[in-house]
Amino acid sequence: MEAVAVIVALFFAAFVALGVIAAVKAVRAVKRGVDRTVHQTRRTVEDTRLKAKQYTQSGPVGELAELRLSLRGAMRATQDALRLASAEDASLSEAMGLFERLSEHGHQLDDELRRLEGEPDKARVAARLPELRERTDRVRHSANSLRWAAQDRARQFVDDDFAALNDQIDLEAGALRHWVPAADGANGADGANGADRPDGMPGAAGQEGSAAGTARSGSDGKVRPGSDGTARPGSDGAAGQGEVPGDKPSAISGGNRSWQRPAYPWQKSSRPENSL
Repeated sequence: MEAVAVIVALFFAAFVALGVIAAVKAVRAVKRGVDRTVHQTRRTVEDTRLKAKQYTQSGPVGELAELRLSLRGAMRATQDALRLASAEDASLSEAMGLFERLSEHGHQLDDELRRLEGEPDKARVAARLPELRERTDRVRHSANSLRWAAQDRARQFVDDDFAALNDQIDLEAGALRHWVPAADGANGADGANGADRPDGMPGAAGQEGSAAGTARSGSDGKVRPGSDGTARPGSDGAAGQGEVPGDKPSAISGGNRSWQRPAYPWQKSSRPENSL
């Protein structure tokens, strides 16, 4: 009884611990979602404010807003491009490390530009604008270089994969076009032309000549017609004893079935010995 109570207590403690862990993970996930939403909202509000200053205020304040917008846009686009590309290409990890270092300089520059927006001495702001513009262009150029390199790398991989796919498709299409013609049509054409077949058996004309020669050299000199209309030698009651070697074997007795082999277009027909 005590053992059952201990087991029940252990199960209860395990369930409580799992519930606490799940609750903590849920709270952290909600907190991350809230922070992300707040960050996106602040970023949207800040971009809207800078665009309003860019178009409504002239002079150093409007130029500072323009510099901040261009800097933030380049850094954000590069960050998104590298994150998407690094998920599929592990070799971009070094590029991500370089971008993190570049982001530190970008944040410092953006903070300095934001502080100068509230500077009451407009002459001081105007004096520093050339330097700030040059720094902004350098950071933007570095960010754009990383983004363009990642995009070119991804496009090159896609082009190489597509080229390899085209080569495989061409090979498969070529293999599918190499079909073999029907054997019956090839054998019929050989018999109509009177030429020997590729498997060594004589054609229709050769079979007729062979049958006629055998009929003339019969044992008793008599020529008797066979069941298929060809002249065959032999006795009066012996049916099938004087078959010509060139005739087809019967389906019951079997025999040499080499005449059934198909003729392929790349095989050359054997020429008769008396042909030129």
